[in-house]
Amino acid sequence: MKKLIEGAVAFRQNDFEKHEQLFTELGKEQKPHTLFIGCSDSRIVPGMITATRPGELFIIRNIANIVPPYHQAGEDYLASISAIEFAVEALGVGDIVVCGHSNCGGCAALYKPDSYFQKLPHTRKWLELALPVREKALALLPDGNHASKEWLTEQMNVVQQIQHLLSYPFIAEKYVKGLLRITGWYYIIETGEIYSYNADKGFFELIN
Repeated sequence: MKKLIEGAVAFRQNDFEKHEQLFTELGKEQKPHTLFIGCSDSRIVPGMITATRPGELFIIRNIANIVPPYHQAGEDYLASISAIEFAVEALGVGDIVVCGHSNCGGCAALYKPDSYFQKLPHTRKWLELALPVREKALALLPDGNHASKEWLTEQMNVVQQIQHLLSYPFIAEKYVKGLLRITGWYYIIETGEIYSYNADKGFFELIN
């Protein structure tokens, strides 16, 4: 906690003062251009890997950068769905980026035995949303080693979440009209490389 407190003081004395005018403007309203859906992994810093400033990204983070399929509002508390709805309908973002990454613990957990989830019942429930990804990966690599299955699962998971986004009527409508772009990214932590999904070719290409 000491490190965080020192960081808060340093931010106010250094970074805030450098960008005081920006924060004054942001104090009135936000106008993000992009909804960034990423993993909760501590190694992923959306603002850093996109070189964006405060106010540019509306960010949703959860285990394995999952987008729940759309369903009508009911009695549930729908954190991710409501945030997506707010970004698209209230804030009017023009882009959505779904960003997966290498060495994803959430994707790796899809292959863990039941005993792994003994103290993680909510994590188990959440990852049910990604089980179709695991089944597809196993079908394509039935005899693949752990590394190859991990690589494939992480990338296929990004594609699956894009498909889930298009199940939202208000997103599908804007997407078809060309008012909203959806992009899938795969970030490699150890190299800093980001690959973008090419839907026409069906694979990820290095962003240069």
